Amino acid sequence: MSAPGRGRNRGWLGLRYALLCVLAVLFLLPFYVLVRNAFASNRLITAARWRWLPDQLDLTNFRALFEDGNVSMASSMLHSAVMSITQTSLTLLISLLAGYALARYDNRLSRALLGLTLFTLMVPAAVTFIPMFVMTAQLGWIDSYRGLVVPGLFSAFATYLFRQNFLGFPVELEEAARVDGANPWTTFWRVVAPNSLGIVGAVGTITFIGSWNAFLWPLLIGRENTRTVQVTLSQFMTSQGVNYPVLFAGALVAIIPVVGVFLFLQRFLVEGVETSGLK
Repeated sequence: MSAPGRGRNRGWLGLRYALLCVLAVLFLLPFYVLVRNAFASNRLITAARWRWLPDQLDLTNFRALFEDGNVSMASSMLHSAVMSITQTSLTLLISLLAGYALARYDNRLSRALLGLTLFTLMVPAAVTFIPMFVMTAQLGWIDSYRGLVVPGLFSAFATYLFRQNFLGFPVELEEAARVDGANPWTTFWRVVAPNSLGIVGAVGTITFIGSWNAFLWPLLIGRENTRTVQVTLSQFMTSQGVNYPVLFAGALVAIIPVVGVFLFLQRFLVEGVETSGLK
């Protein structure tokens, strides 16, 4: 006979799995609605009676999405890719160096800079849009990649994550490199950075997703030459009505790069959160 405690533990384990399955279904429900409506007609989407699946997969929504002369979906995807990749790469570089400096150089100046960095996390991003827009306009960066990318290069959140990670990094490895004759710059790029790929992947994933999904700032800065995919999707919602089938098809196409990046780097995301001290 099994012990009563063991049976009780199995019951709790089964309850946990059941709860996780329910939560998984709830989280996946919006994705199901997105995929279902992307292949459905407008009549089915707006019907009073809900149907779980369309009668047939309607590919005309995707054809209309890329053949619309007023909306350039392909160009907006390219603009979003250029902005997201550039911003992610430069943000990683800046935050990596800043986080390492804040972790290794402990003095009054570094502590003051850390306090200012954390203080910026308390300021809503929308509050900074007007001064940033004025500065960007004075520099002549409206409707340019520089205007889209440069104002958002510094990330206080990414800097803090890197700092927390480097606080737990073995200092003995750096000291051994210095004994072998490596200068601080060489030590950082040959020893510290290669052993921090987990946090780099985690921060890169978060930064890329945030940059790809950005809407307000690209809406202010972007025009015809730099309109991103999120701004393009908003063009299907006008005062005359909403083109639901094409809008859902565009949303499905727009999340494919984000889902791909997340699935490819998800293990780095978990590892980075664990090593950054946020767990």
